[in-house]
Amino acid sequence: MIAYHDALQRILQHARRLEALSYPVGEAVGKVLARDVVSPMDLPSFDHSAMDGYALHAPQALAAGSEHAVQGSQAAGDARRASAGMAWEIMTGARLPDGLDTVVPVEHTELLERRPDGSPARIRLLDAVMPTANVRYAGSDVAKGTVIASAGTRVAASHVMLFAALGIAAVEVVRAPRVAIICTGKELQADPSQPLRDGEIYASNGPYLAAALAAMGAHVLSCETVDDTGQSFTDAMRRAQRAGVDLIVSTGAVSMGRYDFVPDALAELDARLLFHKVGIRPGKPQLAAMLGDAMVFGLPGTPMAVAVGLRFFIAPLLRAMRGQAAEPAWQAVLDTPQQPKPGLRHFLRGRVTQDETGRLHAQVLAQQQPFRIQPFAQAGAWIVLPEDAGPVAPGAQVIVASLHPDEPLLGGSDPQGVAS
Repeated sequence: MIAYHDALQRILQHARRLEALSYPVGEAVGKVLARDVVSPMDLPSFDHSAMDGYALHAPQALAAGSEHAVQGSQAAGDARRASAGMAWEIMTGARLPDGLDTVVPVEHTELLERRPDGSPARIRLLDAVMPTANVRYAGSDVAKGTVIASAGTRVAASHVMLFAALGIAAVEVVRAPRVAIICTGKELQADPSQPLRDGEIYASNGPYLAAALAAMGAHVLSCETVDDTGQSFTDAMRRAQRAGVDLIVSTGAVSMGRYDFVPDALAELDARLLFHKVGIRPGKPQLAAMLGDAMVFGLPGTPMAVAVGLRFFIAPLLRAMRGQAAEPAWQAVLDTPQQPKPGLRHFLRGRVTQDETGRLHAQVLAQQQPFRIQPFAQAGAWIVLPEDAGPVAPGAQVIVASLHPDEPLLGGSDPQGVAS
């Protein structure tokens, strides 16, 4: 049996970086940048007005009551103009005429004179105006050459807004990892529209893995169910190999029973075993191997062992394959005492809340048996107790993680917890 951190390190040492593909910006949301994105221009690209008013030249503060002749009017989208030392009527977003550097809001002026066409000809300042007021200067948001999004960043809609504003049409993103899922067990009924026969159960691990992996940005090429024979499993593995997958995830048949054929089948396929059995609960019989260039995870068939394998082994692997840094670890105050078994790392379903001081609190749900699915659906976080935790009293600091990969621990943004 291997410790969790040792098992994770073996996995990460064999993580193969995925190649980059060019994607149109609008199609890149949810994908991970393969390279830094550098701004090709200043943003704003020119000095412009932050509001409707009058553009002036103000080498020092302009006094209230001062009067200024107005040369013309500048609207958003108008080309560069020369100021000839006079004020200009200006609209929000309009380029400042050359030589002008300050904008006074229209409501802070008095119109003294109009031209025959109704445009302003002369104004008086009602208040003092400070230099550079109400101007958005070129490059004040983004300077040309600045890294605006680093490699490893998951592209969000907010990035699309920034890329579009900078005229960036396409970005380099990491190719989606290709995954095959193989669920073992003659008791599994994979078609929920069919009635169960005696001794059968509806398959849940496959649909869960397919949905969760797709949400993580993976391309699930297949999800099949095979019976309890090594030959059926071996055939499914070979089909996955021919499809060129990066990752094969199987469920069931990895423990010590007569039908636990996965280790022998992998040996027959000349797979290189990385580990088999990890000091964790649930999911102790966890297995990992390399089959050519593909990583193989053999997960126990119990639902929560599958969930732990995905969250704490497969998710870190996919991050490494996409060039992403490891997730930050958060700590919370435990509100429910625990008596974990010594020598095992425990992954418990629970909830995390935040008190009025911003401190995180973790509550372990009552029913932690690994076959129970409903508590998992009701949970909002994982609570992790290390191998040497011993009896854990209320008030102790514990590690917490979001229930699903790539989701915040508390809705909306990362919590203001304590990184461990």
